[in-house]
Amino acid sequence: MELIRHPQESLKSALLKRCVRGIVSIDTAQCYGNEREVGMACRKSGIPREELFITTKLWGCYGYQDTLRSIESSLKKINMDYIDLLLIHEPTGNVHEIYRAMESYYKDGKIRAIGISNFMEERYLDLVNHCKVIPAINQVETHVFRQQKKLRELECPVGTKHESWSPLACGQNDIWNNPVLVRIAESHDKSVSQIALRFLVQQGIIVIPKTTNPEHMEENISVLDFDLEAEEMRAIKELEVGRSLFGWW
Repeated sequence: MELIRHPQESLKSALLKRCVRGIVSIDTAQCYGNEREVGMACRKSGIPREELFITTKLWGCYGYQDTLRSIESSLKKINMDYIDLLLIHEPTGNVHEIYRAMESYYKDGKIRAIGISNFMEERYLDLVNHCKVIPAINQVETHVFRQQKKLRELECPVGTKHESWSPLACGQNDIWNNPVLVRIAESHDKSVSQIALRFLVQQGIIVIPKTTNPEHMEENISVLDFDLEAEEMRAIKELEVGRSLFGWW
């Protein structure tokens, strides 16, 4: 089977914009219940469509036909000609048929890139062994306490980019007072959150930290002007706990 890979340079450019211009990237989902509001806000913002990168995620699909209807529903609610990135929110239902429906919209140009979320090693390999379009993204819980090394090693040679949700662990595990992160932050005159995000970004992981605080937004974006030393990276890697902090995947 000939696999189709997303145009890597254009996708890389778009994803880089997401990292350095937080306002450009909007991550929503059907189960969030706000796709219509996201579309309205985008139009009212006055930002040109080509400068927006909108991600949404399918929820509750079971097969091919209902996925087609589900995609149409998202397009109608967002009220735009295309969606930049569409993901399967979690590996439920007939994943092969769901993804096949997504592939058809990708080929028609109504979806610019397709991918998955919360697919761990076994489910990821199963999908890539049956799909025609390689998932552009796998969006998974990834942070200093759950680094997803094995999953990332599988994704990299295939061409799937690893994207972290909850890259700051939602403040769990006393992350803000972790002595390793605090020590490294002080040595770089940075915050703990900047060290935790830089650790991911430096490994090529895409991060989507969540905050409504403008100061935190600026802080989260400012992680590209320094590098962690090899010894610091090794110290942070030892923080791995080997399990989800949220009991999901």
